[in-house]
Amino acid sequence: MRRRLAASLARSSIVLLFGPVTTVAAATLVVGPGQPIATVADAARLARDGDTVAIMPGAYRGDVAVWRQKKLRIIGLPPGAVLQAAGNSAEGKAIWVFRDGDFTVENVEFRGARVADRNGAGIRFERGRLEVVGCRFIDNQTGILTANFSDSILVIRDSEFRDAPAVPGGLPHLLYVGRIDFFEISGSHLHGGHRGHLLKSRARRSRIAYNLILDDPTGSASYEIDLPDGGDVELVGNIVGQSAHTDNPTVIAYGAEGAIWPNNRLHAAHNTMLASGWRPAWFVRSWIDGAEIVTRNNVTIGLGVFTSLLAGDHRGNLALPPDTFDLATLELRPPFDRMVAAWPPAPPVEGLHPLRPLRRFVRPIGTVVRDDFGAAAPGAVPP
Repeated sequence: MRRRLAASLARSSIVLLFGPVTTVAAATLVVGPGQPIATVADAARLARDGDTVAIMPGAYRGDVAVWRQKKLRIIGLPPGAVLQAAGNSAEGKAIWVFRDGDFTVENVEFRGARVADRNGAGIRFERGRLEVVGCRFIDNQTGILTANFSDSILVIRDSEFRDAPAVPGGLPHLLYVGRIDFFEISGSHLHGGHRGHLLKSRARRSRIAYNLILDDPTGSASYEIDLPDGGDVELVGNIVGQSAHTDNPTVIAYGAEGAIWPNNRLHAAHNTMLASGWRPAWFVRSWIDGAEIVTRNNVTIGLGVFTSLLAGDHRGNLALPPDTFDLATLELRPPFDRMVAAWPPAPPVEGLHPLRPLRRFVRPIGTVVRDDFGAAAPGAVPP
């Protein structure tokens, strides 16, 4: 009763001339030790549509939850809340399960998700719209895993996915997007894979822009970006690369399991793609005959093949030798920075504004305006 009272403090009623009408105002539910609502699980039961759940800083062990609201915002108060699975899961799926609604999650860390099916997620997103901002997904069998409802939307900004666990017999993906309508990720860092992929999307439309998708030196991810069902894909301004320990020479895979969507289009512009070691990489590989593939002003670094084995419209791309990119600073080493600055970029595809880079990734996560966006040099990083 006390918890319901605490959750209702911001709610009010008004009486009109023709009788009483109750108006439910959005409330902020504060969660944490010493608060009327002590656990996230309790907040998930008490919150109503339109509320905000504010989680106090600290670690929450085994505090798993299913969110059934139709509209909800969840924020971790600075410096952030850490949700540790600690052997628990909601519905045998994830630390948090979002059922069907419009949800926003900000500044929350998800750690250690494990389930019997070997796909335990930090977040399992079933249906609706989910926006994830400034969150961290560490040591989960899957960071975020979606269902396959074709009307769902997933947007991720300024977040980190890392440290896939070495689960015997498992293929952990840091991020796995199912057959939903639209997926977008920007300003995010994905690294530390183990046999699975860093990013996998089966969405009808995928926009992947201004991210650092780069396996760690000791990582062993398969594909860095896997787009197994094809679809309408935009890759803009990303730094994408594999480690020397990869299980697969392909960096970006498109349509490896066949085309299921009516429109299959892959547009890649101003990306920097890296290969480590002496085994040549296949920077972009497509399995879909007749797909519309357009590349503009990309830079490849290291041994490998790019457009020579990729049917499509290719202009302004540039290949550089190994060890010309400083992974610590995310900058080209001299004199190759001057070479890229002098390289005449091809004009963007007419009418396709997303192929003109407006921002760039900055460590640790996030983006800033790209200084040269008016006449951007090749690659994801301005020289």
